Amino acid sequence: MLTTLFWLFLAVVLYTYLGYGLVVWVWARLRPGVRPELQRDFTPPVTVVVPAYNEADILDAKIQDCLAQDYPADRLRILVITDGSTDHSAQVLARYPQVRHLHQPQRAGKSMAENRAILFVDTPFVAFTDCNTLLNPEAVRRLVRHYADPLVGAVSGEKRVQADGSTAGAGEGLYWRYESLLKRCDSAISSLMGAAGELVSFRTALFKPLEADTILDDFVQSMRIVGEGYRVVYEPGAYATEPPSFSLKEEMKRKVRICAGGWQAMTRLPGLLNPLRQPVVTFLYGSHRVLRWSLTPLLLALLLPLSAALAATQGGVYALALAGQLAFYAAAGLGWSLASRGRPAGRLLVPLYFTLMNVAVFQGFWRFVRRAQPAAWDKAQRAAVAA
Repeated sequence: MLTTLFWLFLAVVLYTYLGYGLVVWVWARLRPGVRPELQRDFTPPVTVVVPAYNEADILDAKIQDCLAQDYPADRLRILVITDGSTDHSAQVLARYPQVRHLHQPQRAGKSMAENRAILFVDTPFVAFTDCNTLLNPEAVRRLVRHYADPLVGAVSGEKRVQADGSTAGAGEGLYWRYESLLKRCDSAISSLMGAAGELVSFRTALFKPLEADTILDDFVQSMRIVGEGYRVVYEPGAYATEPPSFSLKEEMKRKVRICAGGWQAMTRLPGLLNPLRQPVVTFLYGSHRVLRWSLTPLLLALLLPLSAALAATQGGVYALALAGQLAFYAAAGLGWSLASRGRPAGRLLVPLYFTLMNVAVFQGFWRFVRRAQPAAWDKAQRAAVAA
């Protein structure tokens, strides 16, 4: 029994983190998605919404970034919502009469701010972008071109992390490069399994108000659109560049919040796990998201004591498996120690970041079951935005 469990657990872990990527990469190459040409004459009215909570220090740069979009000015509306902000955001926005500013004293979180902002959107398409990101000039144009296909319900851009030489930045950048590969494959096969809130657009008519306590607004909104039978497309030619977390502790805080939101999202998207409705979506969603947020981290943790038990009785390959796991986690601990002292983790980056990601799942689950993750969360501290 222990031997069977060992190989079963190992197979699931290897599939989740390596096998799935290989499967969808081959699948996407065999069934390449149809990429539309950049039709410069397809420029319907679109509203860019920027939720900004106490972001006055970077708000000026963000507005100028939006105004610099390669898109007809008469068809591009910009709306900034600063609900709950107590800084001088209003004074900054007063310098831009062409930007619509929404504000109320109460802070209810990003989801509620977006719910309120959508009431003021009168264009057929809407794009949301975080205040601490900078967009490439053709971002809006490249997002909107996909809506020439009536089956496309949402389009997500690519998140890029600025390299600053830090361990946190290197780890986050490595993760997003791999995640971007999976997103390209998912989109080419069927549909993107969850949009990135740094830059995402929707058909306005498909945007549904989210529950007030929603943690991952971008993910839940986009996956509900997938559940309605529309495609969510990944467009790497539209990208939002974001500074990395200020430190590994700040990055861990962000990861725990995402994992808590992942557990919440899984409880609110049960229909996506019904293979009779959308079999391909169920396969992609279950492999890319559900396994990574739930079962696989548990099996990964159980592999260690299981390997120890088998190594004590049978030795051989199980002793090697135990030694490999201990060395991997020791490398992660050493990497954390180096990063905590401000030194680069170097080759220890992969075991360090991989371990942090899986530890965050357990902490996120505990936060979810206690309902201790508020929608209006404390922002993770990030490095300064570079122009």
